[in-house]
Amino acid sequence: MPPRSEEPRRDATTGSRRGSSRETGRGEPRSGEPGVGGISGARAYTPRGRTIREQGAAGRSGSGGAEQRRTPRSSRSGDPFRPALQVLDGGRAGAARAGRRETAPDGRSGVIRTVQPRPDRAWTDDDEPAPPRRRPGPRRADRPAPGRSPRKPRKPPRLADPRRRLRLGTLVVLALFATIGIRLVFLQAVDTPAYAEAGLPDRLVRVDLPAPRGAIYDRDGAPLAHSIEARYVYADPTRVKDRTATARALSPLLGLPVSELAERMKPRTLENGRASQFEYLARGVEIPTAKQILDLDLDGIGVHRDERREVPGGDLAANLLGFTSQDMIGLEGLEARYDDLLRGEIGRRVYEAGQGDLGAPIPGGYSRTTPAKPGSSLALTIDRDLQFRCQRILGTQMERTRGSVGAAIVLDVATGEVLAQASHPSYNAAKPEESDPTDREDAATSFIVDPGSVHKAITFGAALQEGVITPDTTLPVPNAIRKGDTWFTDTHPANGRRMSLPGMLAYSSNVGTIEIADKLGRDRLIDYQKRFGLGQPTGEGMPGEASGRLLPADQWSGSSEGSVPIGHSVDATPLQMAAAYAAIANNGTYVQPHLIKEVISGTDGKRTPAKPPVTRPVLSPQNAAALRTMLEAVTTVENATGLAAAVPGYRVAGKTGTGLRYVDGKLQPGEVGSFIGMAPAENPRYVVAVFVWSPGGGGGAVAAPAFRQIMGFTLNHYRVPPSTDGKTPKFEVFPR
Repeated sequence: MPPRSEEPRRDATTGSRRGSSRETGRGEPRSGEPGVGGISGARAYTPRGRTIREQGAAGRSGSGGAEQRRTPRSSRSGDPFRPALQVLDGGRAGAARAGRRETAPDGRSGVIRTVQPRPDRAWTDDDEPAPPRRRPGPRRADRPAPGRSPRKPRKPPRLADPRRRLRLGTLVVLALFATIGIRLVFLQAVDTPAYAEAGLPDRLVRVDLPAPRGAIYDRDGAPLAHSIEARYVYADPTRVKDRTATARALSPLLGLPVSELAERMKPRTLENGRASQFEYLARGVEIPTAKQILDLDLDGIGVHRDERREVPGGDLAANLLGFTSQDMIGLEGLEARYDDLLRGEIGRRVYEAGQGDLGAPIPGGYSRTTPAKPGSSLALTIDRDLQFRCQRILGTQMERTRGSVGAAIVLDVATGEVLAQASHPSYNAAKPEESDPTDREDAATSFIVDPGSVHKAITFGAALQEGVITPDTTLPVPNAIRKGDTWFTDTHPANGRRMSLPGMLAYSSNVGTIEIADKLGRDRLIDYQKRFGLGQPTGEGMPGEASGRLLPADQWSGSSEGSVPIGHSVDATPLQMAAAYAAIANNGTYVQPHLIKEVISGTDGKRTPAKPPVTRPVLSPQNAAALRTMLEAVTTVENATGLAAAVPGYRVAGKTGTGLRYVDGKLQPGEVGSFIGMAPAENPRYVVAVFVWSPGGGGGAVAAPAFRQIMGFTLNHYRVPPSTDGKTPKFEVFPR
């Protein structure tokens, strides 16, 4: 290896380096300077600042010799191109090559330049910088090299390393992919619910699931009204392409006008600001019709399971049952009164669907179904067979009087259950739109009348209970009596003779009844009217039941003393009067009449009996029995008013009546004929009340025969044995 250059000597005074050509700033020796070997021209420097000759001399002499050793001059910036030159010269490998000999201009052998190999280590400040590649110039021998403090050499620039750039690029790309991957993980796993929920409302479709409406059964479980499976047709206005054409296709199948269907399919915005995707077009559509609609394959039109109300009996108990709308909402009768119980709670299906032509449920998408809760069912106290028979008997009898209104009621004496409640006219509950509103009224609870002579049983019962009279009491009865400015007369004049109480009831004596009421007094009479259930609704269960009206004692006029005891100036319904007679038949205990027997749960079928009826004592059993016996005279005494009501084989106690009808406080033409009775009289099981209003009169001629037929069928239907405890009592109308 070539020898390393020695460190430059330092001046003893200044401490600066001296004696090197690098310090003088001149790279060429002066002429005649020793150590140049007679060679003129440029001097060549080794990488460490020595010339080849100096190195050779040093090697030959082994000491300083005559050759002058020069130290490299410090350069301000060094040679910035030295690393590049090394690379061009072969780098470290070039150091092993032989030096290149240069020839001087005079033809003599020149200086050999040798590139010293650079040690494979990091550049430090202690290393001596490479000499500048300058042509050495002559230097004056007498001119000392100025002493300058060496400046810290600058590090040479390093060439770019492609491997580092490759590594850096790889790291950047990997970091980018890692960032994207992490973001995707967040989007797919962490933020998914938030993004999905934000767009979910736009993809949700809501479909109502109708709750099956509860049925209405008779006392034996026979259906009077129930729901059957059907279909409803709906439209999604956002998917209907041509409303008019779609409406034309559906109109003949649904039986609805084209304009109405097109209006229902019109796009509309809901309260939440979103477009409606569900609109009913028809409810209760029959299944075959729904299949035809599906075969049309209309855009935006769908069919779903629904129900339709079925009334097997048509007009059977129609005035009681009422009817529902197509939306299964009760509108009249028991359907309206117990609508909340029968209707149940609708369900809802909410699912995620596509848009446009892909508007079908998305598999695996959001879907939630809230099942509908079926409505509860009602079991009535009505007997279907008895109800049917009552309606037919009443209708047949009413054919004699045109434009008339009638009501027939059958009560179970002991329980207060309404076994039948017929009205005339009636209607088909399956097609209510074909009837008039007046035909759909329940006459038993909405028919307000002056009951007339059937009220006399209340007056007699109150007098017996208060001790004003006894079963053996007789009174002289004139042909007429004046109260206030009104004269009251009898249809069967007594001519002032003494008349027995059974005789007064048999001949329906107005004068005798008024005389008994005078002994009783107005206050006690009003009190017993209330005890028998007049002046307030019975609470049977029918909606809109009339309460009737009692005339307060302070509003009585002079004529009221005569009209109220015989059943005028009193407003009552046929059901109220029937319940009053049931109290007489039930040994003096009033039992609230009722239609509901039990409620059947729609979810688990549990049966819950109806609330027990209200009961209260009105008469003592002895007085009730005495009054029943007196009332038997009405159907047994010769020329009595109720002979047409007698039932062969059974003892019947009852009373006829002739009253008036008021509508909105206005007296109607004609009269109201009635008959209320009980059988068997010795131990009554049933009470039947028949009221008939006829504009032309003659109601009395209809009521008694209708009573006889209805009571006879009832006794036979329930297999009540005929009266066997003896013959009917004998009554004297005018005892001696």
